[in-house]
Amino acid sequence: MGEGAGAPVYSFVIPLYNEELVLPILFHRLDGLLARLDGPAEVILVDDGSRDASGVFAAGRAKDDPRFRYVGLARNFGHQAAITAGMDLACGQAVIIMDADLQDPPEVVLDLVAKWREGYEVVYAQRVSRAGESPVKLVTARLFYGLLRRMTRVDIPANVGDFRLVDRAALDVFRAMPERDRFVRGMFAWIGFRQAAVPYHRMARAAGETKYPLRRMLRLAFDGIVGFSDAPLRVVLWTGIAVSAAAALYGVAIMITALYDRSYVQGWASIVVILSFLSGLNLMMTGVVGLYVGRIHSEVKGRPLYVIGRTVNVPSAAAQGASPDRRAA
Repeated sequence: MGEGAGAPVYSFVIPLYNEELVLPILFHRLDGLLARLDGPAEVILVDDGSRDASGVFAAGRAKDDPRFRYVGLARNFGHQAAITAGMDLACGQAVIIMDADLQDPPEVVLDLVAKWREGYEVVYAQRVSRAGESPVKLVTARLFYGLLRRMTRVDIPANVGDFRLVDRAALDVFRAMPERDRFVRGMFAWIGFRQAAVPYHRMARAAGETKYPLRRMLRLAFDGIVGFSDAPLRVVLWTGIAVSAAAALYGVAIMITALYDRSYVQGWASIVVILSFLSGLNLMMTGVVGLYVGRIHSEVKGRPLYVIGRTVNVPSAAAQGASPDRRAA
């Protein structure tokens, strides 16, 4: 885990999206944290197409402080793409991913570093409690992680987000993964290496509003399930077999009834119900298969994962080292 002379030991990757209210507090907390680290550090602020003054504040900090880098994406590409952009530009031997809203306390990074110094390549922060979140979100999060662990062969820890420290060796493997629809926490679970957890209490947002409403949470959940499991396809297959078998048995029962009961009157109601049910089931199956076909279509097009519009204080060596198959500048 050695580092070259003058190179940062630690790289912080912090995606931003409309976080102007929290940035002054974040910078203050980061200043205190950087002073306590046992090596030089850089902070990469990735502006994911913010519509407020987040980009102005972040770029200004990068101009005034050589430890800070500003990366402005050309538009909003999404949280997972913004994280990837920052990791592509990180130069440190240990890369720390954290959000800007201070729900993940920066001071927990010291515990992550301690675990990394013990020899772990991936150290993730695991939530013990989640302040400021509604009961609905807590229940749905618990259900999602439980469902994901049962549907995939990858051991994705429960109550773990993207807040983690990644060693350069693990990061190089992550950067070699080319998929466009990304579920970063699942990708790090898939690559293996020695991994450890650091428990922490997640705080309420310091300011501003959540950038993960129900719609984005559902999309992230679908990305995780579809990207790391073929279970939906297997469910569709066995459901189709079961419905076909039930329909065949029902048909045999109708024929036997018609043979022995001359007063039997065939009604249209049962036909309509069965046809409606089978039509809906067929549409559902087609939709599930379509999700996977859409993923293939997205990968085949080969478009960049993100587009960099502007940078401040980003070394040319770091920009040239960024994965050319994932970004356009």
